[in-house]
Amino acid sequence: MLNLKLSVKDFKLWLFGLAAGLIALHLTLTWRSGNSDLLSTTVLFWVAVSALQWKKRDTLNLESDFFSSFLGASLLTLVLLKSAHLSGNPSFLRISPFISGMGLGLLASGVKGLKQYWQELSLLGFLSVAEGWLFPFDISLLTAKFAVFVLWLLGFPASSQGVLVILPTGFVEVYQGCSGIGLMLQLLGWASILLVMVPTSSKQKIFVPVVAALLGFAVNGVRIALLAVLTALSNQEAFEYWHRGDGSLIFSAIAVLIFGVFCHLTVLTKQS
Repeated sequence: MLNLKLSVKDFKLWLFGLAAGLIALHLTLTWRSGNSDLLSTTVLFWVAVSALQWKKRDTLNLESDFFSSFLGASLLTLVLLKSAHLSGNPSFLRISPFISGMGLGLLASGVKGLKQYWQELSLLGFLSVAEGWLFPFDISLLTAKFAVFVLWLLGFPASSQGVLVILPTGFVEVYQGCSGIGLMLQLLGWASILLVMVPTSSKQKIFVPVVAALLGFAVNGVRIALLAVLTALSNQEAFEYWHRGDGSLIFSAIAVLIFGVFCHLTVLTKQS
């Protein structure tokens, strides 16, 4: 047994220190990568996972075996070695939390005890999903058409040609990175955390992720419509602000706020 020479209290402290170190390492590497969207999402998921672990800290069965401990230590060693030669690899930054979680779970409770951590591993598994895996199709064309629809509702003479949103004095091209997939993933992450941490009905497990995806798509479509108007007005400074600057984060905050209100009204209030 892994913990024969350690008291349960000492073993928990050792695991806590190891987990804290791995989380700090991952957050540092993500911050250095310059990917602000991934950093904010990662912080959110680590907080949720830590809260789940803290809630069940006194009920966990901490009993492993040699094979499980060796496998867990090997996974953690892989994470540490890869982290030392990362070179800004976004795919590894997404998948390393899940590998770390598996390694810690194997060290703590062995293969048989991994079922105790299904909630935490489910969240970290979702974080590992790359945009191209979850959304294998390019939705840029659909985003462009939705932006045109928004402009039409506002009275602008807009049209679309492929992924181009066209106004009489300018146009914007909707690339895949601006199609809204990132914001949709962010809200789906919030939805997955809610569904794991809060008891929900079967219907709620379906419509909460659907609303999250549709809301992310719609809010981003409004942002694209705004960018088209700014391009038509030849306001390059404002365009850059809402495209790559803090303005894009404002739209993310608006989407999260709307989704939070929706979840409060449709899910959380029904739990009380």
